[in-house]
Amino acid sequence: MSGPRFVAFSGSWSQPSRTRNLVTEAARRAVARFGGQAHVFDIGDLGPDFGTMRAPADGAYRRHLEAFLQADALIVASPVYKGSYTGLFKHFIDLLEPTALTGKPVLLAASGGGDRHALVIEHQLRPVFGFFEAHTLATGLYVSPSDFTGDRLSSEAASQRLDRAVSQFAAYLPSPEASRLRAVG
Repeated sequence: MSGPRFVAFSGSWSQPSRTRNLVTEAARRAVARFGGQAHVFDIGDLGPDFGTMRAPADGAYRRHLEAFLQADALIVASPVYKGSYTGLFKHFIDLLEPTALTGKPVLLAASGGGDRHALVIEHQLRPVFGFFEAHTLATGLYVSPSDFTGDRLSSEAASQRLDRAVSQFAAYLPSPEASRLRAVG
């Protein structure tokens, strides 16, 4: 399949999870807009030993890690826990090499119990990905339970913000026109 490879990672352990639903929806919209394919995973997909892992291992973790590292664009989100991202979300990030995400576009998102945690994207997530020299998109998306009906993102404002964030991948992904010209020329 041609087109960009999007990888969406949810730092949530919960099943079901609003955070997982959010990254899945973001990945769906990214593929609808730019083509390509998406790989979506969360903490629970990384295997039972993930929490005690000190170095990258084989199995489920390795498969998701390779997809994450080979992605053309990332969508990452964490539920807010005590004012920040979850510990296991950070553990996944801590196992990456410092240069692993250099230049990679990243859509940042978070979910929390209320609006008082909305700045977690600016104060917690953006600095972490800045360390890796990733290109975080200008628009991040914070959602709370009021933005969902059941497991579906239903807030018009959140939906518009998500579309705006997804559209910002365009600056980092090859356009279909540019790809066509390279193939011809």
